[in-house]
Amino acid sequence: MERPNIVLITVDQMRRDCMGISGHPVVETPNLDMMKKNGYQFTRAYSAVPSCIPARAALMTGTSQRTHKRVGYEDGVPWNYPCTLASEFARGGYHTQCIGKMHVYPERNLCGFHNVVLHDGYLEFDRDQGLPQTESHQQHDDYLLWLKRRKGVDADLMDSGLECNSWMARPFPYEEQYHPTNWCISESIDFLRRRDTTKPFFLYTSLVRPHSPLDPPGYYMDLYMRQDLPEPVEGDWADKEDPDNEALNINAKKGLLSKHTLKRAQAAYYGHITHIDQQLRRLIQAVSEYGLLEDTVFVFLSDHGDMLGDHHLFRKALPYEGSAGIPLLVYDPGDLLGGKRNRAVDCLTEIRDVMPTLLDIAGLPIPASVEGASLLPVMRGKRSQVRDHLHGEHAYGVDSSHYIVTDRDKYIWYSQTGREQYFDLRSDPRELFDLIGNTERQERIRYLRQCLIRELSQRQEGYSDGQRLQVGKTPVNTLERV
Repeated sequence: MERPNIVLITVDQMRRDCMGISGHPVVETPNLDMMKKNGYQFTRAYSAVPSCIPARAALMTGTSQRTHKRVGYEDGVPWNYPCTLASEFARGGYHTQCIGKMHVYPERNLCGFHNVVLHDGYLEFDRDQGLPQTESHQQHDDYLLWLKRRKGVDADLMDSGLECNSWMARPFPYEEQYHPTNWCISESIDFLRRRDTTKPFFLYTSLVRPHSPLDPPGYYMDLYMRQDLPEPVEGDWADKEDPDNEALNINAKKGLLSKHTLKRAQAAYYGHITHIDQQLRRLIQAVSEYGLLEDTVFVFLSDHGDMLGDHHLFRKALPYEGSAGIPLLVYDPGDLLGGKRNRAVDCLTEIRDVMPTLLDIAGLPIPASVEGASLLPVMRGKRSQVRDHLHGEHAYGVDSSHYIVTDRDKYIWYSQTGREQYFDLRSDPRELFDLIGNTERQERIRYLRQCLIRELSQRQEGYSDGQRLQVGKTPVNTLERV
C-alpha cells in the first residue's frame, strides 16, 4: 500500500452515543454515519483519563497514564515528550499540520508538527490577566486574532456570556461563518492548498466543540429546541435530591436542573454535534476536489464525553459511560486498509491506540515507547481484541475515581470514600443498576478489584499495597517523573 494521507479529526467532549449510527433517537449525523458505512466504528472506545489534557497526552504519545503521568487536569505543566505522533509522521516523510486545539504547555509548543494554527478555546488558565503577555490567549490564539480583525478589537471568546464548563446555553452571537468550528474547517481546507504536494500529509483537525460554551449557530440549536428530546437516564444509585443546591452553580458537576434548562443544554450540545457533522462534509468535499479522497484515511474521535445530566451529573472526569466512552471511527473511502468496511467493531480500545494505528496504516515503525495497540489487524479481521481490560481514572478531589472496564462489565472505586460500584454493561449499557451488593456477582467483583490493585501497585499516591486498596490517599493530577 502506498503511503496514504492521514486526516485525524478530534472533537472535544463528545459522547459515544450521540450519533445516528449509535442509535441516538434525535441527533442527526449523516456524515459520521457515512464514514462508518465506508469504514469502521469502534463501539467500545474509552478515554482512560477523561478530561482534555490527559486524553491529549495519550493521543500524542500512545502511552498510558502511568507513563505520560497525567492522571488529572492540571494546566501549566510543560510538555516535553521526546516521541510524539506528529514527530513520527514528520520523521517518516509526512508534511504535518495541526489546526485547532492542542491544549499543551507552552501553548505554542509544536509537539513535532511542522506548523500549528491554534485555537484552544476558552481556557481559564491563559485568561489570567497576571500571566506574562507571551502566555496570554490574546497573544497565542490564532482564531481570536482572526475574529478581532473581522469583528473589531473588542471581540472576545466571552461575548456570548457563556463559560467553558457551564450548562448555560444560547446561540452563537455572530454569523455562522465566524464560529470556531467553521474557522477550524476553513483553515484545514486552506492547508490542502498550501501543503507540500511532493509528500503525503498528516493533518490534525482539532475542534473545540461540542465542549461548552454551549453556543452553536442559531439554526442548529433551533433544530433541537423544536423537538421532544430524550430525558437523561437516572440510575438506581443516583442522588435523587440536591439539598445543597449544587445546580445553582453555573459550572455544576452535579445537581437537579429544571427540565427547560436541561433541554436548552441538550439542544445546544446536540446542535454543536450536527453543526460539526455538516462542517466535516466541507473538509471531505475539499479533499475530494483535490483528487485525494481515495488516497486518504480519516480517523474521527473525541478526547472524552459529557454526562449531560445522566444520573444528575454533568461534564467529564467521571468513570461512567457518558464521560469515559468516546466515538472512534475510521473512514476509508479508497478501501486502502483491506478490511471489511461498514462494520461495528466490538473491541475494547483507548485513545492510546490511535498513534500506533495511524503509524501502522502509514507503514511507519511504531516506537518502542508506545503502549497502545494498532487496530489495523482488528479492522482486517485478524484480531478481535487488543486487551482484556482497561484501567481508567481521574483525580477529581473527593470524587477521584478509578475504573476497570472489560468487554462485558465495569468496576468503579472512589479512592477518597471507598465507594464501589459494579455494572453489567452487556445487559445494562446505560449503568442504571449498581450490582455491587449482588451476591451472585461477588466473585467477579473480587476479580476486577484485584485487577485494579495490580494496576495501582507502586503508584506514588499509595492507592494499593499490593494486597488491598487504600482509601483516603491524597490524589495528584500529575505523577512525578522518575
